[in-house]
Amino acid sequence: MPKGNAVIGQSGGPTSVINSSLAGVIEAAGASAAVGRIYGMRFAIEGLMEDRLIDLSGRPKALLEKLKRTPSSALGSSRHKIRDQDLPRILEILKKYDVRYFFLIGGNDTMDTIHRVERYCREQAFELFGVGIPKTVDNDLFGTDHTPGFPSAARCNILNVLQAGFLARDMQRVDRYVIYQSIGRDAGWLSAATAAAGREEGQAPHLIYLPEVAFEKERFLADVERCIGRYGWVSIVCGEGLHYADGTPVSASETTDKFGNIEFGAMAGTSVGLNLHRMIMETFGFRGEFQITESLIMSAADRTVDLDRREAFECGKKAVELATRGTSGVMVSIVRQSSSPYRVAFQTAPLAEVAEKSKPMPREYINGEGNFVTDAFYEYIGPLVGEIPDYAVIV
Repeated sequence: MPKGNAVIGQSGGPTSVINSSLAGVIEAAGASAAVGRIYGMRFAIEGLMEDRLIDLSGRPKALLEKLKRTPSSALGSSRHKIRDQDLPRILEILKKYDVRYFFLIGGNDTMDTIHRVERYCREQAFELFGVGIPKTVDNDLFGTDHTPGFPSAARCNILNVLQAGFLARDMQRVDRYVIYQSIGRDAGWLSAATAAAGREEGQAPHLIYLPEVAFEKERFLADVERCIGRYGWVSIVCGEGLHYADGTPVSASETTDKFGNIEFGAMAGTSVGLNLHRMIMETFGFRGEFQITESLIMSAADRTVDLDRREAFECGKKAVELATRGTSGVMVSIVRQSSSPYRVAFQTAPLAEVAEKSKPMPREYINGEGNFVTDAFYEYIGPLVGEIPDYAVIV
């Protein structure tokens, strides 16, 4: 393998464990005879093009240990979608710093960036080994059982719904319903995870609505009425990307980001949770609450799952191992071998496939009514989120 330098960046939304992947890259690259200097992109690919690189070589082990437990993106992130005209500038910087090993931590769009840069360098006869490191709290990345960052964000959602459920139950004489909206534009993994909050009949959440299932207003209102009649109140979880059968967002948002994705929440000026709240209030006249955490679950370090942190670190190390052995054009993949006991292997998925596909919730994980999860999903999510608190219930 050629002796050369390495560069690493963090792209897209952060997570509470993305820096653990960064630490894995720094540690493994520092121990590799094939890698000289290790550079970090300040603000991802935008920083690379601006020649804003940080020398990460020789950082003390104590700093790396602290980095593993630091939330958000330590190098700074970006959502820049590279254009063809960006590629010559990227190659210029790679040549300037003699970079032969190229790593990015991120989701679909990030994997597309690595894929295009790696392919362009190959076309220009510049030897570059590019490996992607998976990251997204949405868990919609193709080619991997789950993504680092998802388990911790899922646990954060679970605890939010669990604790808000106790509040709503005890305040049902004031507020008859509570709606919790989770991020997850195209996939309902994070919303579905909240099912793990309920241990006993009647505990929150009672209803979960996912982007994978077309929303029907009348069925929704019937579900709400049934739960209030049975429990006296209702806890509802919804994904931000919920839509009607014709594709119209329940949020009624028409705002899009630079990738053409529909914006939800504050950026859109409306939300699914608020609209569901209005439907219930206008139909039944009940008072209720809606809760939207937005990006807070991406960096809740106090709720990070140890398993998630360890796997993120191993993904970073695996990326360096692959690149320095001559593997390029792939993303590190977590392959589940068993759920009980939980076992995984770190393998690879082609960047070309990861960049083009996404991973919605399988229908087998969603119940027939489309308003909750199945036992198969409990088996999937259980090992990832850790032990859930068991609070006292007085009947």
